[in-house]
Amino acid sequence: MNAPTPHPFSKFVAILGRGKTKQRHLTLEESVEAMEMILRGEALPEQIGAFLMLLRLKEEAPEEIAGFTMGTRRTFQVPDDIPPVDIDWSSYAGKRVQLPWFVLSVMALVDAGHSVLMHGTEGHTAGRVYTRGVLESLGFPAAGTLAEAADQVRARRFAYVPLEVMSPALRHLIDLRPVFGLRSPVHSFSRMLNPFDAPTVMQGIFHRGFMDIHSGAARLLDIANMAVFRGEGGEIERRPNKPTQVWTTHGDVEPVIENWPQILSEGHQPPDEGMDTGRLLQVWRGEGSDRYAEATITGTIAVTLRTMGKAGSLAEAEEMGRALWSARDRDFLPARA
Repeated sequence: MNAPTPHPFSKFVAILGRGKTKQRHLTLEESVEAMEMILRGEALPEQIGAFLMLLRLKEEAPEEIAGFTMGTRRTFQVPDDIPPVDIDWSSYAGKRVQLPWFVLSVMALVDAGHSVLMHGTEGHTAGRVYTRGVLESLGFPAAGTLAEAADQVRARRFAYVPLEVMSPALRHLIDLRPVFGLRSPVHSFSRMLNPFDAPTVMQGIFHRGFMDIHSGAARLLDIANMAVFRGEGGEIERRPNKPTQVWTTHGDVEPVIENWPQILSEGHQPPDEGMDTGRLLQVWRGEGSDRYAEATITGTIAVTLRTMGKAGSLAEAEEMGRALWSARDRDFLPARA
């Protein structure tokens, strides 16, 4: 009896699962091919599960994150006439301890004239506040297609694209988190998809050990400007009551590591028990003061402006962040509440 022919995708599972002495990272080219096969439906469910969990156990390499990103981007149906976008902003974690104040950082940047494409997902973990719902409450509905996202950017310099619009297959893989009991590499590389090729890419992660991996992937992807830091709850949100280390890359050069100082003297912020998202609109409109919220917002703006090359020093970036927030149009948000 002839031996069965190995499945074409099995070689990738074998590379990762041969044991400590023989396993290795996938190359950039192998990572591209593997992700394209998964997204085209050419890998079996059993293979995908094994593949993702072996990667999780091994921990991803920069070549794998970059390759998965490239492979995914090749499947996008991006319109030919997309408008220029200044900043790509991902939101995949959701918030459970503090409100998503970074949303107001983004809105202040948009109000100041910078265009932003945000993408993300929601619902994969219970008990979290997700960005899509917050944006909709502020008057910014999610785009149903990438063409609609392009129209929204042209109309008001901002769009939010759910992951399932960019790639239904990737959304399905993220939704497997309760099945696996663990996050998979999809949570890592989805942050780097940058569908409209913005020159500045912002990254927030939860585990500080991944900053070198994301920076390495950014260099392989030759992203003009990218910052990655350990943000509150894993989102792109500077924690004002702690020092923040930011890894910045510009193209394929070595990353620059900068240590941003603590903004507030208090070393701890109690968890927000209510998580009332209506407070975001109140803070935007200046209806009452919130030191923690405002320090978070301006601090996140400062890191973004520094990444974009708008500020020559950390101190200048901090000053620019406060000034940009202070100058915001308090009637800019279309929410009616």
